[in-house]
Amino acid sequence: MKRFNVAVVGATGAVGQELLKILLERDFPVADLKLLATERSAGKKIEYAGREYTVEPTTAEAFAGVNIALFAGGSASKDFAREAAKQGAVVIDNSSAFRMDPDVPLVVPEVNPEDVKEHNGIIANPNCSTIIMVVPLKPIHDAAGIKRVVVSTYQAVSGAGKEAIDELAEQVRLLSTGQEVKPQVFPYQIAYNLIPHIDVFTDMDYSKEEWKMVRETQKIMHDDNIQVTATTVRVPVFRSHSESVNIETAKKITADEARKILAQAPGVIVRDNLEKKEYPMPLFTSDRDEVFVGRIREDNSIPQGLNIWVVGDQLRKGAATNAVQIAELVVKYNCF
Repeated sequence: MKRFNVAVVGATGAVGQELLKILLERDFPVADLKLLATERSAGKKIEYAGREYTVEPTTAEAFAGVNIALFAGGSASKDFAREAAKQGAVVIDNSSAFRMDPDVPLVVPEVNPEDVKEHNGIIANPNCSTIIMVVPLKPIHDAAGIKRVVVSTYQAVSGAGKEAIDELAEQVRLLSTGQEVKPQVFPYQIAYNLIPHIDVFTDMDYSKEEWKMVRETQKIMHDDNIQVTATTVRVPVFRSHSESVNIETAKKITADEARKILAQAPGVIVRDNLEKKEYPMPLFTSDRDEVFVGRIREDNSIPQGLNIWVVGDQLRKGAATNAVQIAELVVKYNCF
């Protein structure tokens, strides 16, 4: 089997660490591996496949000879992604820098795999909440046509990075002993609280995170006529995002029909048995690559509507696994 030189940019962060874990789990054909990060993290040692690697600083020169560059996100994407592509690497980027660029494919392998063939050096990984939502939306759209989506998200703190995970854990510890908490990562205490605010507020008082779900969904599904509105909320859960998704379809689809369609959909696991109290929860979906769907029911307020409850691990399927799946498609289609 042909093997490829791979660089992971942001290798010491939460998504970077997950990328390395998934490359190994999925036995991605790595010939040589470069681990890149900020100057502050350079020199750290990381083990991969029984070998110890030294983290190098991210520079333009570091991409010489690299076939696939996996960017974990952050400012490095704007600084180095185009340079890496110029040097011949296929860049798979987890940041928001290129997602809405018309020349950059925005790919979820279960939804629009063929789009990877259209890249000009950079392929964008969508927002984690968008990925988790469109995986079950695609088979419903194919079957009945989606007119409108209303989504509310319940997003785990790990979506904001390792510092956010640490902050939640520390706040729980402090509050359990009656001590005062001083939020650093989030604008308010996150322990035992919900914050209806993710990213900055922009047009029409929607947050940037909410607009990502609108625009990215339309681009991935190749359909600007799908109307999407979102409310994104940070919750005191360590891992796995949950989403309440209301769907209006062009033609009638029953709950039973939706269950059958979703049960056969790639990347989806249906957990929907109310008698046994079976439904998706972060507790059981963390560290999994599938998107779990339950609470499937018809919308009582409109003739052609569905409600579904969707949960997925945003560090894996919502970020690292999706990126590695894109890399696998690049190899499959030989579109270097």
